[in-house]
Amino acid sequence: MSRRRIGFWYRLAAVICKPPLLVLFKRDWRGMQNIPADGGFITAVNHNSYLDPLVYAHFQYNTGRVPRFLAKHGLFRKGFVGAVMRGTGQIPVYRETTNALSAFRAAIEAVERGECVAFYPEGTLTRDPDLWPMTGKTGVARVALQTRCPVLPVAQWGANHVLAPYAKKLHPLPRKTHHVLVGEPVDLERFYGKEMTPELLKEATEAIMAAITELLEELRGEKAPQKRYDPREARIAQRREAAARANRSAGADRAEPSADAVADEGPSGLAGQGSSEQGRPEESK
Repeated sequence: MSRRRIGFWYRLAAVICKPPLLVLFKRDWRGMQNIPADGGFITAVNHNSYLDPLVYAHFQYNTGRVPRFLAKHGLFRKGFVGAVMRGTGQIPVYRETTNALSAFRAAIEAVERGECVAFYPEGTLTRDPDLWPMTGKTGVARVALQTRCPVLPVAQWGANHVLAPYAKKLHPLPRKTHHVLVGEPVDLERFYGKEMTPELLKEATEAIMAAITELLEELRGEKAPQKRYDPREARIAQRREAAARANRSAGADRAEPSADAVADEGPSGLAGQGSSEQGRPEESK
């Protein structure tokens, strides 16, 4: 895909979106030289704000190679937003339906046409408490290994300071800086020509996530945790903790008799027994 082939809808979106983004953010954009001038490729980007698709699209638009994002199919349905999504060639994702694989096929076709497909490998906003990249989904590895196209790791930081993950309120002041750092293509050659087993896809995905994390460490000037946050493990741990709390609560309820039971048993707490000598039956003589 030539740098000149951006299209009407992307240019219209840029006319609408770029002015407010320029007001909201200063820019620290590095690594543009790693974006290929021609040919299909993937960018794998970390995700820490609902503003990410706009601010990252602004960055990549300025490189001349516009991205095709994978997005929820509901955004394509109606209205001006739907028209823009369709017109700019974004790829609808149908989760948990019979059309779930269509996004995978569309991404492969886009790469083979010489376009760029932008993946958020985490699949959603990071849930890591410190906003480091968490474990990735294997979709990006599947497309990469099937097409053998370049996979460029991309780290971004700063949009989260304007709109924090899952927040609804913007914090535009003072003006924030949007940082982007594009790395060189991830070396996935050792995975080529092998059966795409779950284990191999997971290993390839982790290689991509490690490259993104390394770039984000450079942007943030700090080290990421040694163990990557895994939302599946976190959910299991939360369920176990909830079950343990429920068991402790049930155990406490069994150990403490109710007020009615205590009243029935009398002050001695011994069911069926009197509370004094007077309450004992007289011994037969």
